[in-house]
Amino acid sequence: MRHRILLTTAVAVLLIGAGLVAVRLLGGPGSTLGEAVALAPADAQRYTFTDWAAVRAEVGASASEGDLAELLDAGFDADLTAASGLVDSAPLLSAEFGWSPATIDWELLAQSPEGAVEIVSLGEVSPDAVTDRLEALGYQRPAEDDGVWVGGTELLAGISGRTGLRATPTLQYVAVRDGLLWAGDRQPYLETALAGGEGPSDVVADLADSFTESPAAAVVYTADHACEALSMRQADDTDRATGDQLLARAGKINPVTAFAMGLLPGGGAEALLGFENDDQARTNADTRAVLAAGPAPGQGGDFSDRFAVDEVTSEGTLVRMVLEPEPGAFVLSDLSSGPVLFATC
Repeated sequence: MRHRILLTTAVAVLLIGAGLVAVRLLGGPGSTLGEAVALAPADAQRYTFTDWAAVRAEVGASASEGDLAELLDAGFDADLTAASGLVDSAPLLSAEFGWSPATIDWELLAQSPEGAVEIVSLGEVSPDAVTDRLEALGYQRPAEDDGVWVGGTELLAGISGRTGLRATPTLQYVAVRDGLLWAGDRQPYLETALAGGEGPSDVVADLADSFTESPAAAVVYTADHACEALSMRQADDTDRATGDQLLARAGKINPVTAFAMGLLPGGGAEALLGFENDDQARTNADTRAVLAAGPAPGQGGDFSDRFAVDEVTSEGTLVRMVLEPEPGAFVLSDLSSGPVLFATC
């Protein structure tokens, strides 16, 4: 059963009461984001995803290195580059590595306390051309074709210094296999990721695969990371006090088990919150709908300055918030870091 709240003027006063029951068709499993997150190491806490093929389609850019600057500029204006771990290094990647956001399919940056791994779907980019570039740049060839190419800090700093272009630390160690490029800032962590294993928790994997359609850009957080990164503890004393008052008026809340936010093709947005059980999800659909339609202490102004809330539904243990970004608003950029009152634990 799905518990739904439609946020219109006529029904807003009913948010604290019983919600309406509705049936809505959902996207199926196997989204690009879900498939990408499933590849990540089990201990990752923060996942940031950009579907560059979808971004190119959104802004009208072709899959050509010559369109890189146009892609990055238009993507930034549309808030579609906020989740990328490659944007700062894109000119270097294009000039020296033979690929960039202009030509790859998608990227996922998975971060944990032990390291960071960037997973890239190369799409039409030739893996052989990628490894040829790595060898020419001075990376140490692995004993096995799908092993780790060793660069390190000195090599990467030298490439950056020679070109005057910025390089992300995850380019220190690289592996190419099965159409995917894996890059990391620590060789042991990258090798562990390549070895596979359990992958993310079920709640993270399920949330990543629960958008109505696979997002063009998204973030996915574990409970621990969400409760830290989005916490009202990051706000000043005045905003924390305001937040406490708004929470008390909205009603009961429970800690999230995971959090995700994504920008969908076509310009819509969704925030997904996981909970321990169906009852908690129904309760939090009501209270968090109220919070998302009100002031945004710590962010400034109201959430309505950034988006309109079209509907909030509880679907099993999931709460789905369907958002319509205001023109020119940077919803993903603003709300993927705290404090975010409607996502508080």
